[in-house]
Amino acid sequence: MKVKKRRKSGRRHAHQTAFRGAKERTRGSGNRGGKGMAGTGKRADQRKTLILNMDKKYFGKSRTLRRGTVPKKLKSINLRDIEDNYSSKGLKEVNLKGYKILGTGELKSKIKINASAVSSSALDKIKSSGSEIIIESPESQA
Repeated sequence: MKVKKRRKSGRRHAHQTAFRGAKERTRGSGNRGGKGMAGTGKRADQRKTLILNMDKKYFGKSRTLRRGTVPKKLKSINLRDIEDNYSSKGLKEVNLKGYKILGTGELKSKIKINASAVSSSALDKIKSSGSEIIIESPESQA
């Protein structure tokens, strides 16, 4: 019966390749995928966990690279919703900055509306009901 078993790690000492195959594979950084942050792209193999633990902004383009400004997206509301939600409460003036008013439905009561945009059909219906609309640009609401 063998009392002391020789460990495998002891057998790996003094080898040129450290059991990595050919001697040429261990010379440069090519076996690791490069130096520094090389090999950490979108389809990274070598340092995937390093990148996943980093900041969320590692992948993708910077907003500073984009040309022009992106206009703010306006929410939309129908005339029917304005009639149901605001006119039924007896309000005479409604502030809807950041909204575009669409012409679905009818506006029966007279009301003063502040909005960022309005469609042409909604504008006709608002004027025919005797209401008033003030259009303000969405940039001025900041």
